[in-house]
Amino acid sequence: MNKEKKLEEILKSYKRVIIAFSGGLDSSFLLFFARKILGKENVKAITIYSPYKISEKMLKETKNIANFIGVEQTIFNTELSEEIKNNPIDRCYHCKKEIFARIKEIADKEGFILCDGTNYDDLSDYRPGLKALKELDVKSPLLEANFTKKDIKDYSKKYKLPFWNKMPDSCFLTRIPSNTEIKLSTIKMIKRSEEYLKEIGFNLVRVRVHDNIARIEIGEKEMKKVLKIKTLKKIDIKLKEIGFKYVTLDCRGYNG
Repeated sequence: MNKEKKLEEILKSYKRVIIAFSGGLDSSFLLFFARKILGKENVKAITIYSPYKISEKMLKETKNIANFIGVEQTIFNTELSEEIKNNPIDRCYHCKKEIFARIKEIADKEGFILCDGTNYDDLSDYRPGLKALKELDVKSPLLEANFTKKDIKDYSKKYKLPFWNKMPDSCFLTRIPSNTEIKLSTIKMIKRSEEYLKEIGFNLVRVRVHDNIARIEIGEKEMKKVLKIKTLKKIDIKLKEIGFKYVTLDCRGYNG
């Protein structure tokens, strides 16, 4: 049995699903495929928004994708809880536990199965949030069907989905070292810096923060473009205007 058929059978067995929808490629493809297999009335999307975790632009993208797919989307706002305000190493566990418990309550009340976009490749990373999903019995259809990130991209392209080549996004809290106090002012500096780098033509970027230092990661295919004195000086000036004292470039490039 191929993976697509397996995913179809899994979703049919769930009958009605709520997708925890971040707007990334994984949850976007899952939302599309669930809508295709189960129909509009049996699929809903729930998005959790926090200014500490995603940008307003990213939130708008979730709305556009949900509208394109044709599903009902609910957006909830959330703030930092006491468990994560100092960015513990297992921050993702506490975050997921809090967020998914909230969505699970809604799903159970309405008679839906709660699903997320975890895929097979996610098992190879350190992801403490997976423990929270298991504890709450959140289903991961893509993982169950052994979908890799490449599979998700390939099937998204096959179905001509406009987001098939979407660059990976992640929570802004991943830009801050563990056991460091999370400040909204720091998050705003990260957002502005990454938005600027994208404005000047870089697609895959991360700005990691170490005290007053910005450490920039650029996608491997774009490293040659950034290694120009004029470009580096321009970036240095802008990020210092934003508030960083020192600006550095990670020699490894983007590291997930």
